[in-house]
Amino acid sequence: MFNQLGLIGCGLMGGSFALALKKAGLVKRVVGYSKSPSTVEKARRLGVIDVSAESALLAVAGSDIVLIAVPVAASESTFKAIRHLVDPGVLFMDVGSTKRDVVDAARRVLKERLPSFVPAHPIAGREVAGIEHSDAALYQGRKVILTPLVQTDPILVQKATDVWSAIGCQVLKMSPENHDAAFAAVSHLPHLLAFAYMNAMAEQPSGREFLSLAGPGFRDFTRIAASDPTIWRDILLSNREEVLRQSMAFRAALDAMEHEMRNWNGSALEGQIQSASDARSQWTLQSSPGRSGPQTQR
Repeated sequence: MFNQLGLIGCGLMGGSFALALKKAGLVKRVVGYSKSPSTVEKARRLGVIDVSAESALLAVAGSDIVLIAVPVAASESTFKAIRHLVDPGVLFMDVGSTKRDVVDAARRVLKERLPSFVPAHPIAGREVAGIEHSDAALYQGRKVILTPLVQTDPILVQKATDVWSAIGCQVLKMSPENHDAAFAAVSHLPHLLAFAYMNAMAEQPSGREFLSLAGPGFRDFTRIAASDPTIWRDILLSNREEVLRQSMAFRAALDAMEHEMRNWNGSALEGQIQSASDARSQWTLQSSPGRSGPQTQR
């Protein structure tokens, strides 16, 4: 049981974490801060937070657990705002979808206070943003990746593990570098492709007519293109090297399939489709039991 959660960033991810802790009986009080006063007031009115704070520092004051739920590009400025109250024994976590840039910012700013920070990435989210979409069940049955550093206090790593487990998450650990490489492949590149595909459709003279004929396959393929633009701008830029590396691999695979189409090589084309089909079928059976519904990886 924590006495107080300091929530910095009152959006979908932070709000859902606060509600999950409340539902599980893990926190007595939630103090929230957001740059937008109206957002903080809405969070209080919805019961996501109990008290509003006028600054990030005041949200941290008196808290024994702190969640930083801001866009990854705002991580460094947030660390600067709160570093004077990053005390030993207090658990500080983030929910950023990239980790190397967040960790680098923490190293630059927190310095000797770095042991209190446990970088985290819950693999959950929705295409809609905002505190009004917060859901205590958002993290239920989801994975969360912790990327602790050599300096991170192992007691706090265990605390972080216990907290996420208590709200229904499967906790995994990996290095920030491996995290960013993996999620460039399985999350960031798919979003980039969905954005580019929708733009390509919209920019065609007959695009609107084509879209009117789209069915369930189109809906499923493009679902993540409706994701929050600000969040995904930051993610793609902060992890650009890994995303561009994955984009090159995708281009090579696409080029190979286009080559067989140009040369009317049906058997080779079918073989490539079969390989993709087999890989997708194996992933469904082995990697993602029960993962369905409107939520998407971030």
